[in-house]
Amino acid sequence: MSLSPSPRSGFAANGLLALCRSGFEKETAAELDEFAAGLGLMGFVRAQPGKAFVVFETPEPAPFAELAELCDWRSLIFARQLLPWFARITDLPERDRATPIVAAARASGQRFADLLLETPDTDEAKQQSGFCKRFTAPLQRELDKANTFRERAKGLPALHVLFSDAHTAWLCAALPGRAALWPMGIPRLRMLREAASRSTLKLAEAFFTLLTEEERTASLRPGLRAVDLGAAPGGWTWQLAHRGLRVTAIDNGPMAPSVMATELVEHVRADGFTWRPPRPVEWLVCDMVEQPTRVAALMADWIGAGRCRRAMFNLKLPMKKRLEAVEQCRTIIAKRLGPHGPFELRMKHLYHDREEITCYLALKNPGGT
Repeated sequence: MSLSPSPRSGFAANGLLALCRSGFEKETAAELDEFAAGLGLMGFVRAQPGKAFVVFETPEPAPFAELAELCDWRSLIFARQLLPWFARITDLPERDRATPIVAAARASGQRFADLLLETPDTDEAKQQSGFCKRFTAPLQRELDKANTFRERAKGLPALHVLFSDAHTAWLCAALPGRAALWPMGIPRLRMLREAASRSTLKLAEAFFTLLTEEERTASLRPGLRAVDLGAAPGGWTWQLAHRGLRVTAIDNGPMAPSVMATELVEHVRADGFTWRPPRPVEWLVCDMVEQPTRVAALMADWIGAGRCRRAMFNLKLPMKKRLEAVEQCRTIIAKRLGPHGPFELRMKHLYHDREEITCYLALKNPGGT
């Protein structure tokens, strides 16, 4: 799909900006470049190691409305946030950052319905987080005075101001429903003591990120059955049981007492690669430390054989050739599920992931073949 040329007047973007985990700039840049090319955007990528954000810059402005409609943060695996940007301000004065930001927003000719101040996820940028909290309300007042802000006005984009350092601000915008669910793509999830391990937050984030609200409602109902391969000590099992699902936890290691206390868990000491359920289940989840291609093949086999309707799993990526490993897993899944009809594969490098990505897999028409 190609974007039409930007009109001489009207709100236009100068490119795309993606936030990511520090150390994953290379992978994000490659994805962003490919994504922009798919939209017909000409330009180049700027990425610096350790900065936790990547910029795609276009020599000619692009129409914001068309670009923003296609710019969904879920489009890239390694992006926590994906936004069209329209202005970059350097040399921000320490005593008056509002004036140049308001001037740039006003020059765009666009009004905004919401304001979010963000930083990349680095130790250096995080030093601005306190400032961002204090600065949001004053900046919103100045935008309102300049007639560029209409709070909660339906259909207007949100203004995102990204402070990449104390003196540089990137002005971005997003249509409702296109930006990440949380500022900076960082969820604020609470770890409960009985959850057994912090890995439970990974599955909780995956449910919100990789599933629609309708899918969560339909597939996470109390009483449905699930299998957790490599379950011990039970972080993912607890997340399912906490929602009322009945879970068979497969692992030769011990499960946490707090997980078993839910009375919704059956612990089976067995090998996760060879054990099979006596009857089909709604969910298969898997966070085993294994070769990603081996896990991908196992998940596809379960889905293809009808042993489960859906799978949520992690692929542990090598530190080098991460993108190559992802493509290998895509190929394996496509080959094994090809005879069973179209399938849905969603992949995301979550905030709670480290050297892995979390994936959702399901047939689009289960039982139709």
